[in-house]
Amino acid sequence: MPYIETIQPDQADGDLKDIYDGLIESRGKIAEVHKIQSLNPASIVNHMDLYMTIMFGKSPLKRVDREMMAVVVSIENKCEYCQTHHLEAVKNFWRDDSKLDSFQRDFENAGLDEKEKALCHFAKDLTKNPEKSNDAGLVNPLKEIGLSDREILDATLVVAYFNFVNRIVLGLGVELENNPGGYKYD
Repeated sequence: MPYIETIQPDQADGDLKDIYDGLIESRGKIAEVHKIQSLNPASIVNHMDLYMTIMFGKSPLKRVDREMMAVVVSIENKCEYCQTHHLEAVKNFWRDDSKLDSFQRDFENAGLDEKEKALCHFAKDLTKNPEKSNDAGLVNPLKEIGLSDREILDATLVVAYFNFVNRIVLGLGVELENNPGGYKYD
């Protein structure tokens, strides 16, 4: 049960109803993370703009790379809600339950390539120890394997975004939907 009031779709009117209708049209359904912001409808729009830019926008990082980092951040923050949602997205790309299970337990032993592992380490380390970036200690390993500055920026945006969302979810008691899958992933 969320810790604050939320307005359900059947109770929404005005701008909030329009926003909910747009989410259903563009994403397939409304997530609880959006409903938790229903008392401030503009925040839902701004949140979705940021999410769509970071996770679906043009980037040299593949979509699955971004989703993997989202999962790693959410595991570190113990955010079951975001882990579940973004594991569904990774599953959509991999279509390999065994690899997905290995990834969730320990990405080091999930058959990832060098770049994927480096991005997952970056996501984990920046979440747990952001102060290490002060001396480029977190960025240099990415540069050493050939990631561009744009890839590093986009990776940092993913990590920062999911730390932000994990705190909304955990801080306000957002509960996982009964059926967390079924969103549009491409």
